[in-house]
Amino acid sequence: MYGNIKVIAFDADDTLWVNEPYFRDTEHEFAKLLSIYETENKINQELFRKEIDNLELYGYGVKGFMLSMIESAIELSDNKITSDDILKILNLGKAMLNKPIELLDGVEEVLKVLSKEYKIILATKGDLLDQERKLEKSGLMKYFAHIEVLSDKKERNYSRLIQFLDIQPSEFLMIGNSLKSDILPLINLNAEAIHVPFHTTWIHEEVSDEDKNEKYKTVNSLQEILQFLI
Repeated sequence: MYGNIKVIAFDADDTLWVNEPYFRDTEHEFAKLLSIYETENKINQELFRKEIDNLELYGYGVKGFMLSMIESAIELSDNKITSDDILKILNLGKAMLNKPIELLDGVEEVLKVLSKEYKIILATKGDLLDQERKLEKSGLMKYFAHIEVLSDKKERNYSRLIQFLDIQPSEFLMIGNSLKSDILPLINLNAEAIHVPFHTTWIHEEVSDEDKNEKYKTVNSLQEILQFLI
């Protein structure tokens, strides 16, 4: 099935290292901070709405999340939020940016093996500075022949990447945890994809059962992909 593959691309967040749980933990702290104004459920709903509204302006990542928290706090508090609390929100975001990198099981083993047989690249989305920082701290930089930080992960973004790599879609394999961002766009381009689910998924990345198909493999861990590729 993967005999034609020349390039294997890995997603970063929640495929190579832990990311999404930090957002959920910060949302909980944010809701505690605003608990005098609204319920946690309402705060979470409004923050998510604000994040989606701001995606075109801020893109993905912690910095956009911080700005969305501040905007939400101002609106939910009816402009009563104090400068001290705004500073606390900023510090919540800074704490996320300073989190240590927690590699998922088997990541380095898999990259070490595959990098001897294939061209390995990183294809992730988010804030460029933050993703470069995380990659540097991860110790995984040496395994990647190319780093691509995408503004989004839609078919057009992947198509440009594949053209840049000067390969055919059938020679490209994407590995990631998000069906919406890492898997389905590649299947639609007639490339290959392997889904490695993570236990926590941002609601924006969820897909309906109707959108799923049988044209990709799903594995329980990164180590499992070696049986298909080596």
